[in-house]
Amino acid sequence: MKTTIQDCEDIVVVKLAGELCADTCETLRDTISELLVQPRKALVLDMGDIGFIDSMGLELLLWIRDYCRLSVSQFRMVGLNDHCKKILEMTRLLSEFTYASEVAQAVKTLA
Repeated sequence: MKTTIQDCEDIVVVKLAGELCADTCETLRDTISELLVQPRKALVLDMGDIGFIDSMGLELLLWIRDYCRLSVSQFRMVGLNDHCKKILEMTRLLSEFTYASEVAQAVKTLA
């Protein structure tokens, strides 16, 4: 998985590309932990280029949501493609997250 990090003052945007699966979750968990060591207003996870999510990926998304709550940061997902939305719907997790269609929209609502 490829990650690109963009810092927008108190909001950090992490763009993901590839698969959110058992092989990539540990690295992403470490990255998110490092990013949220410093107090942040919010974390935006750009999922536009994610083609696959497995059960470990779903667990990681829930962990990120909870970790943000504990660190008093807001969490938004953006760019969910139809496949990712379907996985979240089938697992009844879609309502567990706040999401937007574009990064700019998410950052604007969080600023």
